Amino acid sequence: MPDHDDSSGQLVDLIPTIAPPRERGSAWLNRNVVGMGVTSFLSDFGHEMATAILPAFLASIGAGPAVLGLIEGIADAVSSFVKVWAGHASDRWGHRKAIAVMGYALTGISKASFALATTWHLVLLGRVVGWFGRGIRGPVRDAMLAESVPPLARGRAFGFHRASDTAGAVAGPLCALVALHLIGMRSIFLLTLGPGLLAAFAFATFVRDPSPDRQGHRFLTSLRTLPSGFRRFMLAVGLFGIADCAPTLLILRVQRDLEPLHGLAVAASAGVGLYLLRNVLYASASYPIGSLSDRIDRRALLAAGYGLAALTFAGFAWLRLTIPIAAVLFALAGIFIAAEDTLEGALAADLLHAESRGLGFGILATVNGVGDFVSSAVVGALWGLVGAEVGFTYAAVVSLLAALVLLVLRPSRQMTTEG
Repeated sequence: MPDHDDSSGQLVDLIPTIAPPRERGSAWLNRNVVGMGVTSFLSDFGHEMATAILPAFLASIGAGPAVLGLIEGIADAVSSFVKVWAGHASDRWGHRKAIAVMGYALTGISKASFALATTWHLVLLGRVVGWFGRGIRGPVRDAMLAESVPPLARGRAFGFHRASDTAGAVAGPLCALVALHLIGMRSIFLLTLGPGLLAAFAFATFVRDPSPDRQGHRFLTSLRTLPSGFRRFMLAVGLFGIADCAPTLLILRVQRDLEPLHGLAVAASAGVGLYLLRNVLYASASYPIGSLSDRIDRRALLAAGYGLAALTFAGFAWLRLTIPIAAVLFALAGIFIAAEDTLEGALAADLLHAESRGLGFGILATVNGVGDFVSSAVVGALWGLVGAEVGFTYAAVVSLLAALVLLVLRPSRQMTTEG
């Protein structure tokens, strides 16, 4: 592919270029895959620094679990409104790279605004702005990633991307854990600005659009031509989405059990450390799961991930969370989210045609966003009204149901041949 931008200099030239799949079928670790991995590492580094301390920060300004669930749910819902539009726009008019860069920049700026918050309403505003950025960048980036590698290597490419993304999610909470004892929580929010803006710069510098000139169909035409296998897949994804609540609720759950014995400071540090453990497993498992899915049925492997989520939520519902028990549950949470994020994207890429891939990834992201809104709001509300046991039991039962629905669907490994 010709280089349309020579301004990035010799550093960019060190990254391998994209080769057509038919010419280099095994060359999946190319310039775009590496560039997107670097971008996601930086973005999640800043994002997870903020996420790890958000429950304790909200508690310090008088906000409880219902408010936390509401903030996460509303932010996810707002994000979902723009995902389909952004994906379809990139199919029809191109400019995927510019859309993604703008999304990363908005996300990077938003988290630093938490430092100014004195009430939860300002946290909600910053979260919404950040999730708007995530909404427009996500489906566009995933469509570019799917088009940057051979079809038979999609599992590895998506697994590598999730591993890179989650390596940032490991480094971010680790940095927050150290900084928590050195500077205040508000100062940690300010620190997130650096990696957030560097992520936008990295995408602009390293990543090339595999299909810069596009002439897609109108929205309704593209919607009607989506494959039936993809539509059936969305049923299972949506069902799991309404169970898979925000990880901040898991952090709050363990902090509530630990605080009576150890105090708020220790409980907050333990919550950050356990979240870090989750992200270590998330990063470690993403590539092996993706690589395995290039050799066996992705659908069955994803159903196993959904089943593991059901077991994990049941543990949060019914076990008294000491630090060792919580460590096991957070480790399981890391593995199931690795399976979910890696395999949903790779399976969607298998099922979608190239001319509607942006729209399809937008729909996938929207279904997940609506599910996140429902799951976080419902689990948080049930916790506040009845108890944590009821909230997490709901999540466990619905996750298991999603696994069963995915298993009874017809095998859907209809891998497309487009790059």
